Amino acid sequence: MKSFATVALAVFSVYAHPSPVKRASAIDDATVLNFALTLEHLENAFYKGALEKFDDKAFIHAGLPSWARGRFAQVAAHEKTHVEFLSSALGNKATKPCTYNFPYTDPRSFAALSQVLEGVGVSAYTGAARLISNKDYLTAAASILSTEARHASWVAAAVNKVAGWSGSFDVPLSLNEVYTLAAPFIVSCPSTNPALPVKPFPTLTFSAKSVPGSASTVTFESSTASSTELFAVFFTGLSQEVVPLVDGTVVIPKDVRGLVYAVISTNGTMASDDNIVAGPAILEFDFGSNHLLQ
Repeated sequence: MKSFATVALAVFSVYAHPSPVKRASAIDDATVLNFALTLEHLENAFYKGALEKFDDKAFIHAGLPSWARGRFAQVAAHEKTHVEFLSSALGNKATKPCTYNFPYTDPRSFAALSQVLEGVGVSAYTGAARLISNKDYLTAAASILSTEARHASWVAAAVNKVAGWSGSFDVPLSLNEVYTLAAPFIVSCPSTNPALPVKPFPTLTFSAKSVPGSASTVTFESSTASSTELFAVFFTGLSQEVVPLVDGTVVIPKDVRGLVYAVISTNGTMASDDNIVAGPAILEFDFGSNHLLQ
């Protein structure tokens, strides 16, 4: 995996204790919007905190372009507007911001983590689209999604100097899969926040030097019987690639590129919330204009 994302991806193993959340049983449009607002609150706090901590000189000292902080300030303004928009739409049903912990240490690790969070945001909106009934809400969500995708592409290409996309399609994630990735950053939330229909899965980690086409050691906690056959499922675009899990080791498919999610599942055909044992984990496989790994 490319070194630029090492710090950011390590966060999901170091801070691998998803926070508990009140669960709702039904999913309606208000619930989906509140889930989106939960993520927007997180992103808003992420950018606000970093920009308060690091000035222009800190960005330049970290080796980032002189204009990077100004662009991140624009991204921060977008996230703040998303929070205000969704909060206004939900009225007194709107969820409130939580307390967060983002372990970046400098502008470079902040930029790497920004790329990861924006990528997860894109997958969250893409996956949630099918749950929205109201066409006006769906249009608004699509408008936010396209902006989040621009953020993700800009951070990757302009700041982190890697490919600004992974392929022809982005990966849709379920609410549970997204919350599993977001929860490690959430310390606590107001008790008055509306319940969300989400359940975080156990954390999945891959060995640091995971490379497509090679074997990688995975670790996770599971209550599944030891005799149960397990599989690693890699999400890339709209496709899933399934490989067997053997003695804690999987061979990563050789053709995956860019942002890839992986889960451990009991199903050897297709992973879903009903059969996921652990994950998703985030993997970043940078590639050049010739599509070869870098």
